[in-house]
Amino acid sequence: GPLVESGGGLVQTGDSLRLLCLTSERTGSMGWFRQAPGKAREFVATIRLRDGTTHYADTAKGRFTISRDVTWRTLLYLQMRNLKPEDTAVYYCAASNSLILYDTSNMYDYWGQGTQVTVSS
Repeated sequence: GPLVESGGGLVQTGDSLRLLCLTSERTGSMGWFRQAPGKAREFVATIRLRDGTTHYADTAKGRFTISRDVTWRTLLYLQMRNLKPEDTAVYYCAASNSLILYDTSNMYDYWGQGTQVTVSS
């Protein structure tokens, strides 16, 4: 597919983890969403590729950092710190053709397959 995630894994409470998403698509913004078992997919963070402007969910502020590296391809990162068991989910990378920083999944045009993050207590 157009988006490929990596970096998930099993960690302990308080640990850090960095997720990576790779794409050759040229889009306006990219984001991270997550989905825990039995729950709806929820917004984590998004970034406008052109200028690096970001927008975070309240649950991510202060612990997660989204960033990007745009060359001939785009690398999207999600640095996660002080992980908690409630952060356990499949994390999805998403890309939108829009420059608007949306926090709803239906506004994104491309999706990765997801990478599992499990935080043990």
